Amino acid sequence: MWLTGFDAPCLHTLYVDKPMRGHNLMQAIARVNRVFTEGKEGGLIVDYLGIAQELKTALADYTASGGEGKPTLDQELAVAKMLELHEAIDYQLRHFDWRKFFTLTPEEKLKFIPVIVDYIFSQENGEQSFTENTKNLLKAFAISVPHERAMAIRDDVALFQAIKSRLVKISDRNEGGKTDEEMETAIKQIISEAITADNVIDIFDAAGLKKPNIEILDERFLQELKDLPQKNLAVELLKKLLKDEIKKRTKINLVESKKFSEMLEDAIKRYHNGMIDTVEFLEKVLIPFAQQMKEADQRGDKLGLDYREYAFYTALEVNNSAVAVLGDDILKHIAQELLKTVRNSTTIDWTIKESVQSALRRNIRRILRLHGYPPDLQEKAVDTVITQAKMLAEDLVKNGDKKEE
Repeated sequence: MWLTGFDAPCLHTLYVDKPMRGHNLMQAIARVNRVFTEGKEGGLIVDYLGIAQELKTALADYTASGGEGKPTLDQELAVAKMLELHEAIDYQLRHFDWRKFFTLTPEEKLKFIPVIVDYIFSQENGEQSFTENTKNLLKAFAISVPHERAMAIRDDVALFQAIKSRLVKISDRNEGGKTDEEMETAIKQIISEAITADNVIDIFDAAGLKKPNIEILDERFLQELKDLPQKNLAVELLKKLLKDEIKKRTKINLVESKKFSEMLEDAIKRYHNGMIDTVEFLEKVLIPFAQQMKEADQRGDKLGLDYREYAFYTALEVNNSAVAVLGDDILKHIAQELLKTVRNSTTIDWTIKESVQSALRRNIRRILRLHGYPPDLQEKAVDTVITQAKMLAEDLVKNGDKKEE
């Protein structure tokens, strides 16, 4: 191969069968010493000639550290670390017969992984410990192959990686820098009718992936979650789904997203403090919470408001006395007028132009006074409406209807 003149970060192994030294040696190992997103944690140099001393000399001459530290790692040390981490994971799963996985049919294996995941979620800090150990195991394994000790546990490593991937998807851990390619294989086999080898349910809309093929908050889906034998898994999955739904709402509806976020965080805190058990948390808290979110989605339709009008409606409705004084019909009319006013005021950079915002504030106050909105609540309502408008700014500019007269 060419040893100089190009970069090959995806290359993982360099076989050295010719004498090299100095900058030529440094350029050669540069072909394999880069990490790479597709699972490459380090490179492997297979030395047929004994260039270790030349490598040390070159590192001393050509690196900022002057050869200090450990820029290279002996494979035997990597193997020892790999086996240590493998043993740590095995110990964490010591009360669970995880090796049974290798005796199962492909269909049974798909059903078995959620059971392992559920067991890990039942442990205190189990998900964090397993994820961290597996991440480090994968790094050590990448350096250790093709050592015979590495090849002997490669199936175990593959299983641990699959479990880790499932844990990351279900929990809130996104290990910073993970690509969509690493996240694209979503949760299989969670819901009864999704149990096919080729079917994939992707729950990570908030992470930038495709939206699920099912309505995640519908009654049928929630019932199947409730009936799932792995209750810890069901709890973690529904927590993730609800947080993702709330995250989507933060771009649309200020008041509801804040309300639901606070409610969910409070419920999770009570669960973590041991005030309610897993089954009760799933059946009495999370599932009713999901149903409440679905009802909130339908409320705007029942009021005859689109999602943007409904966002302004909830911004006004946050003051209970205003609801009591004005009633739904007047609040609906105000919300529609506010959307029209905001839409007519929006330009690409309106959120950073003080003059535009000042004019918009005046128009909002005028509308509120015109319809008898309680004076003592007007300034708070104006602030809330402006904040809500900023949340909808991109949507109003890109997707809004034409400005109205």
